[in-house]
Amino acid sequence: MTVTLITGGARSGKSVLAESRALAAEGRPTYIATATAGDTEMAERIARHRARRDDRWRDIEAPLDLVQVLDATDGTGARLVDCLTLWLTNLMFTPGRDWRAEAGALCAALPRQQSPVILVTNEVGMGIVPDNALAREFRDAAGTLNQSVAAIADDVILAVSGLPLKVK
Repeated sequence: MTVTLITGGARSGKSVLAESRALAAEGRPTYIATATAGDTEMAERIARHRARRDDRWRDIEAPLDLVQVLDATDGTGARLVDCLTLWLTNLMFTPGRDWRAEAGALCAALPRQQSPVILVTNEVGMGIVPDNALAREFRDAAGTLNQSVAAIADDVILAVSGLPLKVK
């Protein structure tokens, strides 16, 4: 089992790096998408991501129930989760969901996985301090989630301009 966390800024090449790692692993890779198409622009982004993948991939949408999907797909090949920050957003905006508890459940689930898991996330804390409370709460939550997953991960990669920089 290998858990890999790939982080970086927007348009840094994180997803392409993650896809190449998943395809290099044994078995048929599963792309676990956490995005939801809330508007036309996001629908177009999702379509571009799908267009990059061919029939070697199995696609599963998991905007909220990530741990259940990881457990259900274990043993089938590498799983690529794209991305943790969108999953966090979904949790934070869904009434009745506790992102801290869900993050804890994810961190408990990762070590028990038998097949590789590659998680993509955004490094959101490298810019200016946001000017509103919700944005600061999200930035802090993303940093907390990323640190928790990075502590468990076997490999942590920082994507910079499409290039991988091994952090751990």
